[in-house]
Amino acid sequence: MKKTSLFKKAVIAALSVVLLPITVAQADVITESIAIDGKTNQAATQSQKKIDKVSERTKVLLDEYRTVSHQIESLLVYNQHLRDLIKSQEQEMVSIKKQLKEIEVTQREIVPLMLRMLDNLEKFVALDLPFLTAERTQRVAELKKIMIRADVTNAEKYRRILEAYQIENEYGNTIEAYRTHINLNGKDSAVECLRLGRLSLYYQRLDGSETGYWNKESSQWQLLDSRYSSAILKGLRIARKEAAPDLLTLPLPAAEAGQ
Repeated sequence: MKKTSLFKKAVIAALSVVLLPITVAQADVITESIAIDGKTNQAATQSQKKIDKVSERTKVLLDEYRTVSHQIESLLVYNQHLRDLIKSQEQEMVSIKKQLKEIEVTQREIVPLMLRMLDNLEKFVALDLPFLTAERTQRVAELKKIMIRADVTNAEKYRRILEAYQIENEYGNTIEAYRTHINLNGKDSAVECLRLGRLSLYYQRLDGSETGYWNKESSQWQLLDSRYSSAILKGLRIARKEAAPDLLTLPLPAAEAGQ
């Protein structure tokens, strides 16, 4: 029994001596393999990180490129628009310079024209039937004052003169009744006047005691027969819209002048 036990121990010891170098070598290989694999994995991870960074940077650069390309395209379109706009403005400047020269000529011509128009208007009022004399002469006087005012443009002056002409023109197409004072037999008398366009101008005393008309040839008031008093009164009521329009039997200045 002791011999067998010793033999077994010897065999085990021998096997241990033979197997020990093999196990250590394998362990080193495995350890080295594990280390290499770890390094490989680490390198792969780092490489992937680098690839991811490059990919992300590439994506950012691509987005920037697209953005810059779009901006450049927009700038090219806008620059072309500006060139067209500048060209149009240059043409407009040439046109404006031409218009300014024409305006200078027009300004030199319009002022004498307005002065002639105003002078003719003043003469016309003086030679016309003597209705609303104070109002019409005052209008002409105001226009004369405006003509020498530097703070009023020529356009406004011209507009005011045309407006006065239009008012005078409307008188020829209307009838009107108004109260005023006229000189009768050397006395200032209160009367009612009836104007029929520019055809004729009649008067009637407020008490109806006297009726007459303006004689253009003699440039004075002339008495009418009393039979026309009712017609004049009717005409006054029609002009004041107190009566419906109706026919009036009245003497015309030309007919009176021929009698």
